[in-house]
Amino acid sequence: MRLIALPLFIFFSLASAAQCVSFKLTSKRDTINCVDKNGLKQGRWKVDVPPIRGERGYEEEGSFINGKKEGTWRRFNLMGDMIAVENYRWGLRDGTSRYFTMTGLEREEGWRAMNPAKQFDTVDVQDVNDPTKVEQVIVKVSGNALKHGRWRFYDPVTGQIIRTENWFLDQFVEPGKEPGNPDKMVKKADSTSVKKDTASVKNKPKEVMDFEKKNSGKKKTKVRDGRTGG
Repeated sequence: MRLIALPLFIFFSLASAAQCVSFKLTSKRDTINCVDKNGLKQGRWKVDVPPIRGERGYEEEGSFINGKKEGTWRRFNLMGDMIAVENYRWGLRDGTSRYFTMTGLEREEGWRAMNPAKQFDTVDVQDVNDPTKVEQVIVKVSGNALKHGRWRFYDPVTGQIIRTENWFLDQFVEPGKEPGNPDKMVKKADSTSVKKDTASVKNKPKEVMDFEKKNSGKKKTKVRDGRTGG
């Protein structure tokens, strides 16, 4: 079986490399750093960033899809120590990112990537009093990564949490005022609730009306502009 597996492995590696205009091979003959005929980065990559203008250099590794970072990316200093683990979607940070010093975890950040191919997207909002209840909010897409979720700051030596912040679509949320909390006072300067009256229906964007028609009978939806404050 080993005699068969090796040629097959080489065949698939060569087939993958054949789709690349340029690429590199690792010591294990894996194809990395592929650039396709359209000039887009594809597949696994290892990126070396040298020190410049007083900034420390680093190495990072992860995957590209059509020239955009996708999935988990890991960053290391030039001594080989991990200094960051970030998650990407559509080339934007999404989910939890973690950052480290030489002594330990320094902070955790929450992000929400907004699909740049859509004009509107949806976000699930959990009721703080009843985690089983989730409400969907329709968000106008800005094409950016927004601060979203819990941010924690640690003492790298002791591992104790120094400070916690909560964010909802780039808006800082004060404790006790989370979305879903009946006593919330979240800033809504750029938000619009969808009310089922004649005036609001006339003012709804066509994309929202199409979305609500498609999702009629499902979770109740609201519209949120999604733009950041000044």
